[in-house]
Amino acid sequence: MPKRKERVNAKRPTQPKAQMNLVKLMEQFGSEDKCHAYLETLRWPGGVECPRCGADSISRIHTRRLFECNSCEYQFSVRVGTIFDRSHLPLWKWFLAVYLIGESKKGISSKQLERVLDVSYRTAWFLSHRIRAAMEDDSPIPLRGIVEIDETFIGGRRKMTKAGPHAGKAMVLGAIQRGGDVRLKVQSGPRRKHQDEIQRFVRETVHDDASAIHTDSAKYWGDLSDHNTAHHKVSHAQEEWVRGVVRTKHRGGRVEPAQALCGRHLPSAFGQAPSGLSGRSGVPLQQPGQPVAVPRHRAGAPE
Repeated sequence: MPKRKERVNAKRPTQPKAQMNLVKLMEQFGSEDKCHAYLETLRWPGGVECPRCGADSISRIHTRRLFECNSCEYQFSVRVGTIFDRSHLPLWKWFLAVYLIGESKKGISSKQLERVLDVSYRTAWFLSHRIRAAMEDDSPIPLRGIVEIDETFIGGRRKMTKAGPHAGKAMVLGAIQRGGDVRLKVQSGPRRKHQDEIQRFVRETVHDDASAIHTDSAKYWGDLSDHNTAHHKVSHAQEEWVRGVVRTKHRGGRVEPAQALCGRHLPSAFGQAPSGLSGRSGVPLQQPGQPVAVPRHRAGAPE
């Protein structure tokens, strides 16, 4: 029986890239010494420098995991100027919290962090809010291509009044680039100002070169088209949710899941920081009324 020939240069299946998981996380950062060594290398790849005077003549206090500047005698740790500053929680619990919040596509509650990390609810709440504040994008890139925009109102169910069902509620605007990132913004106040805020939100989040904008048929959207951007609408009043490629809602996760995430963390995501979190921690806080960039995996979009 003749031998079967094998192709020498046959393409082998590509191996998937190694990704971080819970087991690898604990193997790599399962002790306080490993976490401190990693942060030190990450912050000062060329050697430890004093964060106060910038000198590189540093002495180590091994028993307390501290550094002391030989020039200004300032004592500091690897946590100073980071989100871990002024916290007595072990770094490995911080790292685990960062992983859990970043890995959870639809968010994770402070109560669940309390159970997983074996900490008090107040500590879990502080962790989650400080980490989310650090995850915000200071300079979000305008959305391109096909952009879906929708709105929702946060404030619970209320009885119908003369002012309408949305009276006293906060409006959450959401825009998502098809296959890309999400931008969210909370707008509160009189409804008569919503149209101006919507137009401003579109100008701030959508690039001029976007090919199309998809919205519903609400009047306050107006006409968002220009010479190179089409504006397509779906009529929810006529039970129209999808028309070909035009949509603003999708079961696979588009704008509305991101708005639900925003609604659950409304105060922390838009400028109301927990007490004790200030500029000294090195965390840029989002100002109220400014759009917030949300990573794609946090919005539930397909990866």
